Amino acid sequence: MGKTDIVFIKPGSQKQLYGKLGAFELTAVEPPFWAALLGGYLRSLGYAVEICDAEVENWSYEETAEKIKEVAPRIAAIVVSGTNPSASTMNMTGAGRIAFHLRDLDPDIKIIMAGLHPSALPERTLMEEETDFVCQGEGFYTLRKLLEALENKSDDYRIEGLWYKKNGCIQSNPRPSLWKNLDDLPMPAWDLLPMEKYRAHNWHCFNDIEHRHPYGILYTTLGCPFHCNFCCINALFGKNTIRFRSTERVVEEIDFLVKRYGIRNIKIIDEMFAFNETRVVSLCDAISERGYDLNMWAYARVDTVSERMVHKMKEAGVNWLAYGFESGSKRVIEEARKGYKIETVQKIVDMTYRVGMYICANFIFGLPEDDFDSMNETLKLMLDINAEWANIYCAMAYPGSELYHLALAEQWPLPDSWAAFSQYAYETLPLPTKYLQPGEVLSFRDYAFHTYYESPRYLHKIRHLFGLDTLHHIKEMSRHRLERKHVQIS
Repeated sequence: MGKTDIVFIKPGSQKQLYGKLGAFELTAVEPPFWAALLGGYLRSLGYAVEICDAEVENWSYEETAEKIKEVAPRIAAIVVSGTNPSASTMNMTGAGRIAFHLRDLDPDIKIIMAGLHPSALPERTLMEEETDFVCQGEGFYTLRKLLEALENKSDDYRIEGLWYKKNGCIQSNPRPSLWKNLDDLPMPAWDLLPMEKYRAHNWHCFNDIEHRHPYGILYTTLGCPFHCNFCCINALFGKNTIRFRSTERVVEEIDFLVKRYGIRNIKIIDEMFAFNETRVVSLCDAISERGYDLNMWAYARVDTVSERMVHKMKEAGVNWLAYGFESGSKRVIEEARKGYKIETVQKIVDMTYRVGMYICANFIFGLPEDDFDSMNETLKLMLDINAEWANIYCAMAYPGSELYHLALAEQWPLPDSWAAFSQYAYETLPLPTKYLQPGEVLSFRDYAFHTYYESPRYLHKIRHLFGLDTLHHIKEMSRHRLERKHVQIS
């Protein structure tokens, strides 16, 4: 295998996807998890692997294509996945542009698109983009078999998980089974990435806002067993399920990130970390024994977290929990199938604060049952919780989610570009609700954002907890008004 067998590409454009906020560097720039995981796996089989992260390198689409041509791989794998449900579809614009330029530069390089979005819409991706193949699913089996076929100059592509064209007709194969034992996978190929360049979210480092590098991500589980109608994360896996890594393998990876790269800021990317109390306690005890001074954050649900969990997480260095509160309306929560009771929220908030943890509170405006009254209930809940950080989203019909299929069935307007699925882009177009137009939802979301971050009570809390530097950072952030194409005020 003298030449490079496969290059994984992470597309991305901070300016296009985040508008003015991209220049302000509020957002995290995370290592491409699936590229690193698949790269580590294929390298363990003897294949020559490289990874090009166009986002962190700030390459243009043309420059990215040039870099791939220089490497001259058997196949270029453009991985369109993120570490949350909103981080995949919006990157399809970049993925398509890179593929277009690469095809023009070197038509002999085979192209495959993989990840969450292509798994959700494999046929459309194959029809619309300059790609030879689409990988539906995780990719371990599919990419290995495809590399074998290319190496043997075979055109027999009857490979599980692979979509392709033959004589102008779309060909598909069923998904392979999910990888059973995560401990059998090697560590992600972090060494193929410029780990010193990645930066944490601004809020993750409110205690030391000037030092967001270096930054790492870590997985302890894959998948989610819940059925929230706005979430698309399981489109990659094909079903709602969760698989676990052992404590030993997780701690081994933490050792590597800390000792090799000096990483202290870590995001646990599990969709559902605070799920099983016994497992979380055991894992956190093992991390605590290492004595590292870590600053980590993780996702949690109101109805799965426990006081024992949060105590142990805090001891291990999990300083932030990201809760999906979503809405302050009982009616909206029930329709979205979040599965928790609104009246338990304050109890969970108080419990989290008692152990000295911070909260990243997630809210969504514009779920199908939302009207102005329910969105005001959500805004009130946001202000009552007064979390150290709030992610304030609009409901989007992300491909792979139940809302996407509902939007198609009801003929609701959908964004006319993949970039319009970005929460912060100029062309952002959220879903309508049963009572509101998309522009009304977007306008309320932006109003809620500034109401929250300019609240005297919130600013007082930030100054008290984190000091003047962080306070000035928040004020500078809220000074920026996003330009919106579809804002509509009733």
